[in-house]
Amino acid sequence: MKSPLFFAKILLFGEYGIIKDSKGLSIPYNFFRGALKLIKVHNDTTRASHKKLLEFAQYLKNTPKIPVVFDWNQIKKDFDQNLYFDSSIPQGYGVGSSGALVAAFYDRYALDKITILENLTPDKLSFLKRTFAQMESFFHGKSSGLDPLNSYLSLPILIHSKDQIEPTGLPAQNPLGKGAVFLLDSGISGETAPMISLFLENMKKESFSNMMRDEFTTVTDFCVEDFLKGNIKSLFKNIKSLSSIVLKYFRPMIPSEFHDLWRKGIETNTYYLKLCGSGGGGFMLGFTKDYEATEKALKGYRLEVVYHF
Repeated sequence: MKSPLFFAKILLFGEYGIIKDSKGLSIPYNFFRGALKLIKVHNDTTRASHKKLLEFAQYLKNTPKIPVVFDWNQIKKDFDQNLYFDSSIPQGYGVGSSGALVAAFYDRYALDKITILENLTPDKLSFLKRTFAQMESFFHGKSSGLDPLNSYLSLPILIHSKDQIEPTGLPAQNPLGKGAVFLLDSGISGETAPMISLFLENMKKESFSNMMRDEFTTVTDFCVEDFLKGNIKSLFKNIKSLSSIVLKYFRPMIPSEFHDLWRKGIETNTYYLKLCGSGGGGFMLGFTKDYEATEKALKGYRLEVVYHF
């Protein structure tokens, strides 16, 4: 069975804010990837994946609001041949492990699917996003649909609002540049659903809701605009503000052992950290003007460069 690879994603900006119509910027990350495969005899890993896929397929079958018809005959044939999702994307790390699975499932089994070769009009993008949101809700309880969309298109996506998205280009990287966007591995897996529930509970508080509207969303929008325009000086000023806001108002989403490390970056201006996805574990996203200095400051932690300035 020949099946295409679907990449992880990184939400550079917009975590939580896109729920409340801030801008966002999501990019594919091909360091991690996954594909649907068949196997003659299961091992423990493939058996667990097969079981999860069976549950997912049953969910799709029993959810009439999903506006896609799937090829259930092919699905049954593949399950009979030990279908599983072969993936290097770590689960609970905020880089779209379930999004890649959803994209792969849609690509292989959706009838009359929208393909990436088509003219992707706003209506088609919106339809894909809604469809993927309903499919991925099996994994998280609530989904924006952006992770599967990013994985499916394998293009950077600019989010203007919940209902307005478009593929976009990124400024060219500078491979010799000192600055970088990087992933910091917390070493622990996080769960999306409890973090989203906590956020929605906080949104019921007027002070938190006002902060989201007046501070978080505004600074996030500035970060997106600065990054796309290549305004590095302004970007780092706004990233510092965003990092400070997250440390103050989203502390439960940051593993407690990283609170001091987070604060240290802000105080020394060596690096600035932000959430990568919903938080609670997994990766954190870092921005630095001097990656070598940051490596020294974060010695002993696992870092991975995503983008060079």
